[in-house]
Amino acid sequence: MTRPRNDNFLRALLKEPTDYTPLWLMRQAGRYLPEYCETRKRAGSFLQLCKNPALACEVTLQPLSRYNLDAAILFSDILTVPDAMGLGLTFTEGEGPKFERPLREEWAIRDLSAPDPYDHLRYVMDGICEIRRALGNSVPLIGFAGSPYTLACYMIEGAASSDYRRVKTMIYTRPDLMHHILSVTADAVVGYLNAQIESGVQAVMIFDTWGGGLSAAAYREFSLHYMQRIVAGLLRQRDGERVPSIVFTKGGGCWLEAIADIGCDAVGIDWTLDIGEARRRVGHKVSLQGNLDPAVLCASSDIIAAETRRILDSYGPGNTGHVFNLGHGIAQWTPPEHVTALVETVHEYSRALRRKN
Repeated sequence: MTRPRNDNFLRALLKEPTDYTPLWLMRQAGRYLPEYCETRKRAGSFLQLCKNPALACEVTLQPLSRYNLDAAILFSDILTVPDAMGLGLTFTEGEGPKFERPLREEWAIRDLSAPDPYDHLRYVMDGICEIRRALGNSVPLIGFAGSPYTLACYMIEGAASSDYRRVKTMIYTRPDLMHHILSVTADAVVGYLNAQIESGVQAVMIFDTWGGGLSAAAYREFSLHYMQRIVAGLLRQRDGERVPSIVFTKGGGCWLEAIADIGCDAVGIDWTLDIGEARRRVGHKVSLQGNLDPAVLCASSDIIAAETRRILDSYGPGNTGHVFNLGHGIAQWTPPEHVTALVETVHEYSRALRRKN
């Protein structure tokens, strides 16, 4: 496996010098793009879109056709793993994901097992192979999975929740059951991400969307511990090339140093933390990914440019260790042309900063 022609994203994750700050966007293939909405309509449903390798490839490539992005990310969903574990995932328009068989009974929790990713998630691996062929080694392909805690939130509640009452009740009244769910899910995520790596992804990311809602002690025990276990179990190389890993906890800025210590190559940060402060706190231990507030993309191009420059200035001098991204996923109401302003500003201004320094 040779590096892509544009390997700036990989170089930044590995703290190697880059000529400019590379950029990709969480949820960059999504409902803000009219072409995505058309493809999703043809697919019939979101889940059918995820499970059709050809259509998943199509939407993965759509943002790269519009924008000069430095990486593609596999089009899929974090909940495909618990779906493969037999919980019965459905997506209802306007209501989000739901599970037909959430984990409410002890017998169901004890019966939980990790799926074979080459069997129950074969469509994801087929999609990766198709995307890699279509990319032609132009830019890296990112694979991903949800953190065990974030997946458990959906698996126990059965859907998104405003307070995750069932989850937190289990943490404090039956921690043994919660640890069993998290342990099995961690095994499933390790197998799933390693299968993605074997199938051709060149970096992987763990999305811990709901870990930031835990107490400090609970975060370390029920979220961070299992992400560390996943990172330790990942394939670090494929065909002689390093496969870097990114860990992102939304709302996890207060645990930045602890996240940086689990062995990942990069830590994603949301918009609530100044990236310059984050850099000072982690030093050279990890690279950083982030961290524009997605709402900025609803403002004018001048404001987008100003906020983007502010983040690049805050990160400070040097040409290593920063991947520009949003602090969370791009919003569906984002005007597509505003993303153009963001991409152009990141590339042009970061190049100017390197010449200046």
